[in-house]
Formats: sequence, C-alpha cells, structure tokens
Amino acid sequence: MQRTWIREVGGWVWAALLAIITVGQVAASDRGELLFRDGDSLVVALLVRSVADGESFDWVLSSVLFLPELVVFGMLWAIGALFGIGTNALLVVNAVLNVLALYGALRFVAGARRANRSPVLWPVLAIALFCVLAVTEASASRDSFELASLLLTTTYYSATIIAVLLSVGLIRREFDRPSAGRLLPVFLAAVAAISVLSNPLFVAWATLPLSVLLAIAAAYQGSRARALPLLGWLVGGSVVGALARIPFSAYIGNDGIGYAQPALWPESLRYYGALLADRVMTPLGAVAAIILIALLALAVRRTIRAQSTGERLVAASAWALPLCVTIGAIALGTHAARYLEPAAFAPLLALVASPSSIRPLPTRKAMLAVTASAAVIAVAAATLSVPRAAAASRVLDADLQCVNEWVTASDRTGAGQFWTVRLPKLHLDDASQLVQVDHRLNPYPWLINRQDFTIGEVSFLVEDANSSFWELGSDLLPTGSIDCGRYTIHDFAPNALPLGPLPL
Repeated sequence: MQRTWIREVGGWVWAALLAIITVGQVAASDRGELLFRDGDSLVVALLVRSVADGESFDWVLSSVLFLPELVVFGMLWAIGALFGIGTNALLVVNAVLNVLALYGALRFVAGARRANRSPVLWPVLAIALFCVLAVTEASASRDSFELASLLLTTTYYSATIIAVLLSVGLIRREFDRPSAGRLLPVFLAAVAAISVLSNPLFVAWATLPLSVLLAIAAAYQGSRARALPLLGWLVGGSVVGALARIPFSAYIGNDGIGYAQPALWPESLRYYGALLADRVMTPLGAVAAIILIALLALAVRRTIRAQSTGERLVAASAWALPLCVTIGAIALGTHAARYLEPAAFAPLLALVASPSSIRPLPTRKAMLAVTASAAVIAVAAATLSVPRAAAASRVLDADLQCVNEWVTASDRTGAGQFWTVRLPKLHLDDASQLVQVDHRLNPYPWLINRQDFTIGEVSFLVEDANSSFWELGSDLLPTGSIDCGRYTIHDFAPNALPLGPLPL
C-alpha cells in the first residue's frame, strides 16, 4: 500500500514538472500571444472579472458556455485578488492546472492497479509526449494545426478534452470490473450532461464516436450486457445536457447550427489539407507528425491485440475519435482547426490502453540511475521554467500601458473593435471605460456583457492593425490622436459619438 501511494504521488510530481516546463516554453514563445493577448482566448478572464466587479450579468456567449473553465478560473481569480496576483500570472497557473488535469484523466483511463500493470508509468509517458507536442508549437496563430497547446488556454475547450478522456475511462473501468457497477454509468451520464451543457462539441468528440464503439461492442454476446446500458447512459446524459441549455438560451449568441455548411465540404477539405501541409513542412511540425503517426499505429496494433473489451475500447478510441471528428468536420464544411483537437489528445490513449509492466525489467541499479538522472533534468528544467513563465507573464507591454493610462486619466468611455479592445479592457482599472463595437459604432455583442452598451455614447476610439476602417461619416473627425505604439487613440472630445442600436 505504501509503495502504491508513493507511485501515485510520484506520477503527479512528474506531471507537475512536465507541466511547468511546457507552460514556461509556450508562454515565452510567440504562442504566448494566444495565452495572454488573443481576443478570443480572453473571454473567460473577461467574464470572471465582470462578475468579480459586480456588473449586472447580461453576457452573450458563443455556443460554448465555458462552465467548468469559469469555475476554475474564478477560484484562481479569488486567490489572485487575495494575494495581489496579476491576470497573466493566473493564466499561467491555469495552464499548468490544465496539463495536470490532462494527466489525471489519462491516469484514470489507465485503470486500477493490478498485478503486472504500471498504470502510473504509462500516463506519465503519455503526458510527456503531449508536452513534446505542445512545445513544438510556437506560432501566434489560433487557426493552425498546432492543436496541443490550445489546452493551455482558458478558452479552447480544455474542460471538454478532459471530459472526453474521463468518459473513455469510465467506460473502460465499467468493463474492467469483475461485476457490473452501479455508479460508473451514472457518472458517465453526469459527465456527458455537464459537458454538453457547457460545450455541444462534446457530442461530436465523444457521444457519437463512443456510441459507435459501444454499439459495435454490443454486437458481441460477451460484452452486450455492459455495452448497451453504457450506450444508453451516454446518449441519455447528452440529451439531458442539450435540454439543460434551454434556460441558458438568452446568453447563447450562436447555437452552432450556422457553423455547419455541408455544401462547403470541398473548401473545408482543402482548408484543413493546407493547414496540415503548412504544419508538416516545418521541422518541429514534422517531429509532431511522426509522434502522432506512431501513436496511431500503436493504437491500431493494441486494438487488434487487446486482451479485454475495456482495453480494446480505449485503444480503438485513440484512432476512432480523430478519424470520426475529422470526417465530420469536413463533411459539415467547417473552417476552424480547433474543432480537430482530438487529433492531438486522443492518440495518447494508445499508451494507456494496455499499461502493462515493462518486460524484461532492467536491474535495480539501472532503474535508479535512469530515474535519478531524469528527475534531476526535469527538476532543473522546471526550476528554470518558473522564472521564464513568470517573466513572460510580466512582460512590460508599453503600448498597452500607454492606452490604459490615457483611458484611465480621461475618466471617459471609449470604444474599439473586437480584436483590438478586449486586451486593454481586461487590464483597465475600470473595464467599463471601453466598449466593444463594430466599424460603424454599432454595439458588437459577442463574448461580452451587453450591459456595457447602456452607456449610449463614447468620446474616443482605440484602433490598431486589427481594426477595420471606421465608417463614421465625413462630419465626425477626431479633435486629436494619441500615438501608443501599435495602438492609436482618436479623441473626439468634447463631441460625443452615439452608439447604434443593439442587435436583437
């Protein structure tokens, strides 16, 4: 029992070291743009801040409600407020927690400890490979085939990724039990319900492909008695989650149906093909592709050679989930790389499908030497990564500081377009001083609190290279312009710019 406890703690320690190293590398690279400054990836932080500031809640979100992500970051925000920790530092901590949650999910999938099994070693190896994938991703683009590092953000579906893996683990553990369990199917339904309520993508990433695998398993007499109930609980939980979204409809700006355009499947195929080609043509992208191909090959091999139904379902999930999601995304004519995230995390299941002990075992001295050497390297790398991540979170953005100081000193309210205004808004002392509009000064209610628009008018505009040309009319000219590096503030005081009507 004592050795088991030590192994489990050791697994979490290794995962923490790897998470710190990975987050430090990603945060210090151009990928840090996605972690700290991207307009899309700041929605959770903006919403949590809005609630913490006591604003009236009238948020409009996408089809994703980010419920688990909001709970986690909300708790971090409360801790940060208590100890004076900045927003960027909280985003770094959240990234580390996301990687740890991924390890926990993989450890759960690996199953219970039994004779001749190493259910800690293989999840550690899996998380190590995931971290290698993440650190090969160094661009600032949100729409590239650099999918692993998206887990580090608070926005790009980290909770859904964990929920998919937990679902696979619950199915596996139900099949591994010597007698049918009572609570595991209920837990599966609960995970499905909460996940679909928060993010309908769970249906495409888990409910549909896992239902197919369970239906195939049900075709065999030996596994039918467990496969059919699990299938029912999974689908039932997903239906409950979909129905539970109805009371939240006032906050959902897009139900996701508009994203499906089946007639555009040829364009979608070319789009994803071009992203894949761009990725594998780089040296680091080629390394990532080799790792994923090797994992998929291992998954197919373990599917064929599986010794139990649970093992076979996990191994099959490693290649079936990416295959189903990719085919579905193309068939629906989508154009967003993030929808294909299962291609980055599902293949890791190949390593935990059959977590057998390594044979033949090396000598005790060799094991100690290898483990000690790896531990020293990991601790040293993590130690160096902590100040690196901290430095990345504290990088002085003089342009952003210039905007925030001017806006705060003005004691007035201004506006900016989506990709421009969200970063300054998050870091302002008073976030209500900036309003999100389109290029015609109409309110732009997308991933923002509609209460902002009750102000009715603004007196300055913030723009940068991401802003579209303003269409204000020839009689509306700024009385002055303030240069803040990549930002420009156009001041119209003492004149006021009325906002357009709020879209229905």
